[in-house]
Amino acid sequence: MSGLIIKGNTCDWEIICGLEIHCQIISKSKIFSGASTHYGADVNENVSFVDAGMPGMLPVLNEECVRQAVKTGLGLNAKINKHSVFSRKNYFYADLPQGYQITQFEHPLVGEGFVKIDLEDGSNKSIGIERIHIEQDTGKSIHDISPTKTFIDFNRAGVGLMEIVTKPDFRSPDEAGAFLRKLRTIVRYLGTCDGNMDEGSMRCDASVSVRPVGSNELRPRAEIKNVNSVKFVMQAIEFEAKRQVEIYESGGEIEQQTRLFDQNTGETRFMRSKEFAHDYRYFPEPDLLPLDLSDEFIAEIKSGLVELPDAKQERFVKEMGLTPYDASVLTEDRETAEWFEKAAKGHDAKKVANWMMGDFFAMLNEKKISLAESPISPENLGALVELITSDVINGKTAKDVFAIMVETGNTPEKIVEEKGLKQVTDTGAIEKIIDDIIASNPDNVAAYKGGKVNLMGWFVGQVMKASHGKANPGVVNSILKQKLD
Repeated sequence: MSGLIIKGNTCDWEIICGLEIHCQIISKSKIFSGASTHYGADVNENVSFVDAGMPGMLPVLNEECVRQAVKTGLGLNAKINKHSVFSRKNYFYADLPQGYQITQFEHPLVGEGFVKIDLEDGSNKSIGIERIHIEQDTGKSIHDISPTKTFIDFNRAGVGLMEIVTKPDFRSPDEAGAFLRKLRTIVRYLGTCDGNMDEGSMRCDASVSVRPVGSNELRPRAEIKNVNSVKFVMQAIEFEAKRQVEIYESGGEIEQQTRLFDQNTGETRFMRSKEFAHDYRYFPEPDLLPLDLSDEFIAEIKSGLVELPDAKQERFVKEMGLTPYDASVLTEDRETAEWFEKAAKGHDAKKVANWMMGDFFAMLNEKKISLAESPISPENLGALVELITSDVINGKTAKDVFAIMVETGNTPEKIVEEKGLKQVTDTGAIEKIIDDIIASNPDNVAAYKGGKVNLMGWFVGQVMKASHGKANPGVVNSILKQKLD
């Protein structure tokens, strides 16, 4: 069971939660104008007359935004609606210059789908997708420049958004966290959203209610707006659920409302009473025709889909011999998975995975660099593993070679050749070293034969030391055992 049960005095309570995730669409220009979507531009630099809500300016739909949303829908196993309609959602806010938002209401671009999430207890669960609709983003309100004024940056206004609405299938903060991480991985694989919650390109609203365990009723909910990290979403859900339970347990009622999450206190606080659809006076957008997609358009997008994390993870386990855990780590993002596949090509994939998840990732963390900045190429890591597999070098020498690769960027073959690090597999040479050590240490030989078999490790160490670490450990153990026994 992954659900969180909250113990009360009168009964046990369970969480009912759904998410709405706003994902900024990766496109060079905005959804209804030609203004740039470049992040990090100077304030109000990327603003067209359409974005600023100037009178008489007409929106023109960006085909790339539609293409990206369809691709996302296909990646979430969802139905693509060939007919969809844009609507006006009317409300006033300072960062919404038109006084309305162009969105989709009754007829969204993408219908029902699902995402499979993996939970820490080893189980998995399917989370339903209700819909995905596309819309324009608002501007950004800036409150910390002046104590008496709010400033507005319209660079974000008009950027294309996908609003991904789930069914109320979450029963714990952990499930919500697992879903957000999985969704972020999928959209990054697809290249439809960068998933950077800290930059605001992926934001989450969580609708939370509670009910007695065993009940099927849906009670009034609180919607927590614009939470910008997976950790904070999980904290917000848990706090809000416990807050509602305390109110019910004390005889109170929950008002349907919108709340904000304070990341400093870990608490939610009242923002406003929750709006309903009729409050926004939705009506069809008069400046945009309904959107009709052809079968060919959808098929073309489908044919260009990349292999997604679940399929890649399954292939890594079945075809490459990785454990499910290894596969889950290496498929967490597309760049890592592709780097691993290049490194493993033609080599022992499991050994490559061990090196990548061990020494290699440790090196990246220590140097605080990304995969793209690695001084070691995937081909060179694979070549290093091959040298171990083919007994050219042993594991201890490999670590020394790896350290030199990090500093120089040289191939492992070149380093082994220049440093004279090839493993000694000549049994005659190894036997001579062993004979010398046995002859020089009669007391230890006698002790070993008298029952102190753990001295075998000491003898191996002496041989490895005498051979400067080059002797093949397997050959050393075999010859030593023959001679000492």
